[in-house]
Amino acid sequence: MDLGLSGKTAIVTGGASNIGKAIAEGLVAEGANVVIADVDCVQAEKVTLQLCKAGPGDALFIEADVTNAEQVERMAERTMDRFGQIDILINNAGWTANGLFLDKPVEDFEREIAINLWGPINCVRAVAPSMIARSSGRIITIGSDAGRVGEYQEAVYSACKGGIIAWSKALAREFGKYQLTVNVVCPGLTLPESSDDAGANSLWHSDSHQSRIFQNDEVLAKVVRRYPLRRHGVPSDIVPLVLLLASDKSSYTTGQVVSVSGGYAM
Repeated sequence: MDLGLSGKTAIVTGGASNIGKAIAEGLVAEGANVVIADVDCVQAEKVTLQLCKAGPGDALFIEADVTNAEQVERMAERTMDRFGQIDILINNAGWTANGLFLDKPVEDFEREIAINLWGPINCVRAVAPSMIARSSGRIITIGSDAGRVGEYQEAVYSACKGGIIAWSKALAREFGKYQLTVNVVCPGLTLPESSDDAGANSLWHSDSHQSRIFQNDEVLAKVVRRYPLRRHGVPSDIVPLVLLLASDKSSYTTGQVVSVSGGYAM
């Protein structure tokens, strides 16, 4: 199926690692121009160079912290200067650290809220006006099944992702008259396929707390037994649905929440 993404311009936040990287690769392969918005300069520059070589779409790295509204505004402006329009926004940047609610420091809660909730809010505030002016746009936020079921040891992260679901539905109602669609894709546990897929700042870098938990064979085996398909996800599992929702083939789909999680949430 030709998705008609050639020549479109997409911003992928957190596009240097894991799910974001796979989405960026999928968009470029379809001929879209991709802006990787990330704070990990080393990983992002490496991935951007790979994307430019892979083609046929173009790729640009813009350093931007999604929790900083001014940086996000500058990211949108630079994207417009380079490509002339923004057709697709993929709110992918996210972060959590597993731990019981009463055991985690408040600083972790603040970071979870800043990245997972304020991050998408800042990005939509920066990007939606130009989409509305053109009466065209696709906004896709990478949520989590944690936001649908409430995940153990992820209380505040679950709250953020649940909030993003309600927020996206509200935006879908508000933006529909401008022909913007707003949808949420919810992965389950999705692990990078290689060490090259996770930069030093990634949740899934080999030295991170989260990675050490779930790369443990005993823990991982226990977790995947809770999935009907009996395996964890990989980034490429998420890409097809995101590309479809980013295309005009899904122009009549908005306000929806779809899990790509091996049946973890139904």
